[in-house]
Amino acid sequence: MAMDKIDFLTDFKLLSLLAIANMMPIVARHLFKERLSTPIDFNKKFIDEKPILGSHKTWRGLIASIIGTWIASFFIEIDQLLAIQIAFWSMIGDMTASFIKRRRGLESGAKFTGVDQAIESLLPLVILKRELEITWFDVALVTSLFMFFEIVLSPFFYKIGFRRNPY
Repeated sequence: MAMDKIDFLTDFKLLSLLAIANMMPIVARHLFKERLSTPIDFNKKFIDEKPILGSHKTWRGLIASIIGTWIASFFIEIDQLLAIQIAFWSMIGDMTASFIKRRRGLESGAKFTGVDQAIESLLPLVILKRELEITWFDVALVTSLFMFFEIVLSPFFYKIGFRRNPY
């Protein structure tokens, strides 16, 4: 994709990969229940005596995100290494949001609209912007759409029992 024009097909592919990357930890939780649910922070506390990330950020979720996004890349027709990087940086963004929430005294799974959705979609796009050959408009568009769909669809996924919380 040329750096000077918007490619909506690429944007759709990126939005799809971000959605898959963020959905796979939930899928893994449903498949494996409590098995393999070791928290990434190993339940350690930060210097403020609050959890570093919390119990909802697990190695199972991180691995499921990376593997699921890698598999999806074959169907979405995007470079497999880029897909893995998108999943990794999206999960780093998700963990960053959790770290911020813990500092604010919010429990795992607590609502923090905007922060929850923005960082996990924005971080991979900014870090991989050059490799993805996307514009800043693409970054803003995909991040905005991700946030919109996440906020709008979360209550539905909660209602059908897929998500733990309606947000």
